[in-house]
Amino acid sequence: MSATGIPGDPPPEGAPPGGRKALAVWGTGVSVYFVAVIFRTSLGVAGLDAADRFHVNASALSTFSILQLLVYAGMQIPVGLLVDRLGTKKVLALGAVLFTAGQLGFAFSPTYGTALASRALLGCGDALTFISVLRLGSRWFPAGRGPLVAQFAGLVGMAGNLVSTLVLARLLHGIGWTAAFAGSAVAGAVVLVLVLLFLKDHPEGHEPDPLPHQGAAYVRRQIAASWREPGTRLGLWVHFTTQFPAMVFLLLWGLPFLVEAQGLSRAVAGELLTLVVLSNMVVGLVYGQIVARHHGARLPLALGTVGTTAALWAATLAYPGPHAPMWLLVVLCTVLGACGPASMIGFDFARPANPPERQGTASGITNMGGFVASMTTLFAIGVLLDATGDDYSLAFSVVFVLQAAGVSQILRLRGRAARRERERLVASRVETVHVPV
Repeated sequence: MSATGIPGDPPPEGAPPGGRKALAVWGTGVSVYFVAVIFRTSLGVAGLDAADRFHVNASALSTFSILQLLVYAGMQIPVGLLVDRLGTKKVLALGAVLFTAGQLGFAFSPTYGTALASRALLGCGDALTFISVLRLGSRWFPAGRGPLVAQFAGLVGMAGNLVSTLVLARLLHGIGWTAAFAGSAVAGAVVLVLVLLFLKDHPEGHEPDPLPHQGAAYVRRQIAASWREPGTRLGLWVHFTTQFPAMVFLLLWGLPFLVEAQGLSRAVAGELLTLVVLSNMVVGLVYGQIVARHHGARLPLALGTVGTTAALWAATLAYPGPHAPMWLLVVLCTVLGACGPASMIGFDFARPANPPERQGTASGITNMGGFVASMTTLFAIGVLLDATGDDYSLAFSVVFVLQAAGVSQILRLRGRAARRERERLVASRVETVHVPV
């Protein structure tokens, strides 16, 4: 174990120190993301219950998640700018307040309209968390640990999904809707207290240079400079193409697909959703190690995940029998678990393409990708299910359309991003050689 607290070489001179204090501070920040994911994915185990509670059809049910993701995606660039400007502690504290209020509101919502408003508030708070956690990791750990730290953050998030799948689902059917959602909101209050008491934006001696307030002109320059970098755009499209199949499955449509289209019981369907989460956690550790040691593996891992996911979805949807066999569903859910870790690779393209003062903005742009794709797919599946009389095979075919669009953009940008990255590497080496000693 190195000084970073994560396996690998010691940090270079002048880099953030890492160590136990870094792990403790980062752990405080990532606990907020952990709770945010529990709240975000809580509808995934309550979709059928929500349809009965609010008396809505598939399109209206999908609107819950679409609105939540719309707010989340729309907030990503503003959140990146806020993190660059205000720091992690203030943004994470605000996020915890908002998503806790949203979860409480959802628990007590008497109507479909108030429930929608609560999910929008939850999405707003959720949007403030992940970019903040990425920024916290870059401030407390050396840059070479970036891929591992990001994958560990994703792993903790999936642990939140696991809690939602295993614990909240049981509470929902044991103590009821209001008690389950209101009780879970207590976790939001706990992490808010932890942030206020223990979180620090950066280690002592590593304070960033203050950014002068420059108003709208500064905002435009930050966004434009980040977007001009091919690595930022490549990161966005990698995130777009890899994340959404699993996100859509876990967030809303996985349980109805397995129960209504595949004829499984809720208990068995819940076990398959759990398999997606467990696979994600294992694959995340593997992908993080591979990318940290072999930078050239980023694109093959991402494209390989997309291709394998598409092949398994095609085999499942086109299976000639009335239901796909259990072994095929198990393989599908195992492969879906790789989508989250593959989406984290997008940040490994955006991170080296931007200087430290633009990391939050660039990460926000990248993080929009998968959530825009997820939102589009959630909406399309809901509309197609209503239009076709619950033909899940046709509705889920929209996955292939978005994957094709994303892969075409990845292939278009990969050469430019690679050349720009090599130029930056050469420039940094030259600069290092000419530094006086």
